[in-house]
Amino acid sequence: MTGMKMMGARPEQSWLVGRDVVDMTRPAKAVRPIKLAALPQNIVVDANKSALVIVDMQNDFCATGGWMDSQGIDVTPNTAPIEPLKALVAAFRAQGLPVVWVNWGVRKDLLNISPSLLHAHNKTGDAVDLGSPVPGTRSEVLRAGSWGAQVVDGLNPGDADIHVTKHRFSGFWDTDLDAILRNLGVKTLFVGGVNLDQCVMTTLEDANFLGYDTILVEDGAATTSPDYCVQAALYNIRLLFGFTLKSETLLQGLAP
Repeated sequence: MTGMKMMGARPEQSWLVGRDVVDMTRPAKAVRPIKLAALPQNIVVDANKSALVIVDMQNDFCATGGWMDSQGIDVTPNTAPIEPLKALVAAFRAQGLPVVWVNWGVRKDLLNISPSLLHAHNKTGDAVDLGSPVPGTRSEVLRAGSWGAQVVDGLNPGDADIHVTKHRFSGFWDTDLDAILRNLGVKTLFVGGVNLDQCVMTTLEDANFLGYDTILVEDGAATTSPDYCVQAALYNIRLLFGFTLKSETLLQGLAP
């Protein structure tokens, strides 16, 4: 309409505002159904209401010299999702679909971190705490702005992507992730990252509780935990919280 101003972040979620009238119809994008082989059932989703959510692909979890590596944990499993996610990121960007990076970034003063969360990362009280330097490494444990909290090499969190900083295992707890997704008109989340049985799982569960369609990208997620933790996570996702599929299936579905 002539003389009307868009009021909102995206056209399909915005009002048109003029001197005498406000148009709240929010013209929706055309439905773009894509059929995907998944478990426990095949699915059809609207690509135009979908987003890729990548959880915690950070140096402290995935890189030599990071926090987990400093504890003697083999972080090799957590590097496996890099290539599948890299391909998916490129595909989502190419089609103008949202890519959301959800990463730990704790405050230096830890004022929003509870004792129970500190204990989860420092069972005996004499290990390195969240936000503290790890002796002999480049990392301050998951501290906002530190090398340890940066996305691991091999993945490129672009400026046009969406970035959400979290301070709990779930990416939805006390963050603006839900508000962002709703303002984008997103209904379906394809989720990957690390650790599958911890931050990825709790983020996916909270998304399900909030009413999102939740699909785990199996080869886009990993954990340093034992394999039975992977199997339990896959079992529970397929039973209760959504669906699982392979990255190649999603790439084929998104192909122009």
